[in-house]
Amino acid sequence: MAQNVLEFLERSAERFPDSIAFEDQEETLTYREVREMARRTGSAIARVTGSVNQPVVVFMDKNIRSLVLFLGTLYSGNFYCPLDSQMPESRIRAILQVTESEIILTDRAHSGAVHQFADGAAVICWEDIPGTDEDPALLAARMSLVTENDPLYVLFTSGSTGVPKGVVVSHHVITNYLEWLDQTFDMDEHAVFGNQAPLYFDISVHDLYGAIYFGAKMVIIPPALFSFPVRLVEFMNEKKISTFLWVPSAMSIVAALKTFRELRPAFLNLVMFAGEVLPRKYLDYWMEHLPDARFANLYGPTETFVCTAYLCTGQEPAGSTMPIGRPVRNVQAYILDENGQPAAKGATGELCLAGSCLATGYYNNPEKTEAVFVRNPGIPGDPERIYRTGDLVRENEDGDLIYLSRRDYQIKHMGYRIELGEIETAAYAIPEIRDCVCIYDEKRKRIVLYYDGKEMDKKELRERISSKVPDYMVPGKYVYLPVLPHNANGKIDRKALAAGN
Repeated sequence: MAQNVLEFLERSAERFPDSIAFEDQEETLTYREVREMARRTGSAIARVTGSVNQPVVVFMDKNIRSLVLFLGTLYSGNFYCPLDSQMPESRIRAILQVTESEIILTDRAHSGAVHQFADGAAVICWEDIPGTDEDPALLAARMSLVTENDPLYVLFTSGSTGVPKGVVVSHHVITNYLEWLDQTFDMDEHAVFGNQAPLYFDISVHDLYGAIYFGAKMVIIPPALFSFPVRLVEFMNEKKISTFLWVPSAMSIVAALKTFRELRPAFLNLVMFAGEVLPRKYLDYWMEHLPDARFANLYGPTETFVCTAYLCTGQEPAGSTMPIGRPVRNVQAYILDENGQPAAKGATGELCLAGSCLATGYYNNPEKTEAVFVRNPGIPGDPERIYRTGDLVRENEDGDLIYLSRRDYQIKHMGYRIELGEIETAAYAIPEIRDCVCIYDEKRKRIVLYYDGKEMDKKELRERISSKVPDYMVPGKYVYLPVLPHNANGKIDRKALAAGN
């Protein structure tokens, strides 16, 4: 196994120097150009700081130059922290306070804003890098200090106290995943990865390093196209996109609007999705219209990257939830009951994970780290760390994991324990509903279903849902919205809905 993801870049740059590595709306970069600019970036960083394994902030728009700056940070022996220029300033400042970064990488278009919150950090602009000489000896010395267990990146998720949590992921986690990807799917240098996720969202890590690993191309899809599905498919065909890993909401839009009646993705042969549950009716739509493509449901919180996978067969029972599958290579999964003991076969419990998928922890936050990265309570005396996901699952008869809901979404209502995700699955089976989410109104002790698509008579909606779930699970209130709110990662924004409840 590789010690460092840069080994894949060096390999691809040697094998395919003139092949396009990255492409966005403005420009393309070959593997030769990516390696050269990344090594120049690494030299510039290394001359500023004498330390390794320190966070370097990259503050840019979403573009391929950001990717080069990520890689350049790695050449300096450090790890990167992506900040999107569209983030609220308060969040940017909160993240910078946690990282205490000495260096911020940006471009001239954003340098003015960066200097407003740099607070003494050195600022390096993209436009200055071409004039920087590469220092091979310095880079070699830095890289010799980096091991597979050292940090690759830190990505920030929301924190319950309002302070973002920085998840630190090592080289080893991603190299392990890439080798599983190579063993599981038939991909090579001819693949074209279609990137949808923001660069501060962990799904984008698959696109960046998947492309580099195979010597393939990563194309950043313009975000605006996801509001115009036919134009999106036209773009995919123009760029010959052959594979993607998208959040389900992006796939749902295409299916809900029956886009494939006009145009289908002609080159797409591997479809992967992760981040939330993809309603079965939308997955069936994709599988029906792309019968020769392979489909995979991937699962993994930011703290574990991708840790389980299910390869769809097309033979799954209609209307059922697609499993999240089984652990990928070098990953172990445990289902623990409320007492922290192994759950009975087929029983519901919290999914806990161990092995080569685990993040190092939360940056500069030992208290939060110790709360969820714990010793395995199911095996006394075992020093192995596990991550408590907070997700409720069960194992089906085939040995695959079935995701039920967040532990936070399990409620006690009318004396019953209820998984809100089960109600949402029933609602998604109704053709008129495009997106939906259930929120529990604790004050009024009722389940509220928010939905978009086509507004329905509440009595009819209640009757159709009650035909699929017990009476105690039928929502007590129904709220139609033209479009459900989504957060920056493309997921339905439950917090916004709950706040307005």
